[in-house]
Amino acid sequence: MKSPRVILVEDESLVALMMQDLLTDLGCEVVASFGSLNPALIWLERQETPPDGAVLDVNLGGELVFPLAAALAARRVPFAFATGYGAVGDVRFECAPLLHKPVDIGKLAPIIDLFTERA
Repeated sequence: MKSPRVILVEDESLVALMMQDLLTDLGCEVVASFGSLNPALIWLERQETPPDGAVLDVNLGGELVFPLAAALAARRVPFAFATGYGAVGDVRFECAPLLHKPVDIGKLAPIIDLFTERA
């Protein structure tokens, strides 16, 4: 079985490293990692083949990740939000899985199964 190609968007470097480790432990290939919104949007626009999934921090230093979530949804790329807050706060994405930080590998694993279906 092919490893799912995943992007990670997280502005806290230590949290990003931890998330990369969790994703790798679950068999993912982290093809790109971003700490802010615009580079992630530009990267996605340039991809001929979109990733199989994404894990998105909701709040990137005061900037919300929703434009990227919308771009991923338009390409039918499944994604999950990770947040230290209670809820996502955008009704368009209420159905997206929500991970609470610190992220538990047991809660991340079923989300990776969704990504694996696309790989």
